[in-house]
This record gives sequence, structure tokens and C-alpha cells, in this order.
Amino acid sequence: MSRGTPPPEGGAAHVLEVRVYYEDTDAAGIVYHASYLRFAERARTELLRARGFDHRALAEEHNLVFAVARSTIDFVAPARLDDLLAVRTRVVRIGGVRLELEQLVCRAQAVIARLQVTLALLERSTLRPKRMPQALQQGFAAAGTPA
Repeated sequence: MSRGTPPPEGGAAHVLEVRVYYEDTDAAGIVYHASYLRFAERARTELLRARGFDHRALAEEHNLVFAVARSTIDFVAPARLDDLLAVRTRVVRIGGVRLELEQLVCRAQAVIARLQVTLALLERSTLRPKRMPQALQQGFAAAGTPA
């Protein structure tokens, strides 16, 4: 496991509900595998927003952007057209430059996909790794508790 500190234990993950639309499915009406990446991205954006930050301000005011450094998905069961899904995002580890997340896509409390995502914080102008500001680290450390 990478270096860094784990967030506090015991809190609930951030949850984003997502409805499956026709555009999210393949010809068989099953959610296309790449759609899970979009669902997870939306959930990460809303987690950031719930913690008082947003991508635009990080980029424009602080010259910072997040990039996905690694992502793995384990598919457990298929989702289908019109399903209501919940994407549960939990911070696993906060490093100086990296942020590790677990994202569970659930239907009616049953996990249907499991994502492990590592984000890297980069300086927008150079795309070089940049240490995470303390306020951002603290915001993510609180991600295990309700906003």
C-alpha cells in the first residue's frame, strides 16, 4: 500500500445516486463497462464539492488538477436500464500527492461494481505532481463523515 495516512474510521461514505439512462447501456440494455467510470467520476466531483472545493476553483485559483493515476473495476453483477444506483465513495488513503479511493456502485444495497481509484494532484500549468494543500487534505480526511 502507498504511503499516507488513512482517514478517520467509522463514518459513512459519500453517496451519489445515479439513474441508468439509455445512453449508459449497450445493445443488450446492460450498463456498458465505461459508464461505471463516468458514474465514479461524477461521484468524486460531488465528494469534492461536498467538502467545499470544486474542480474549476482548484484549476483557476490554485493551478491544481486531479488526474486518475490508476483505476481498477471488479464487476459483480450487471446494472440495467432505469436502475437507480448509489455510488459510495470512501477515502482509503491520503498522501502528499496521491489520494486513494474506494468506490462501490450499489443497487438496493447490493454491490454490483467495486472500483479502486488512485488520483494524483498535478500543477495545472506543468502537469507535474504537486503536494496537496493542507485544507484539501483536511477536507478529504473528513470524507468518512457526513458533509
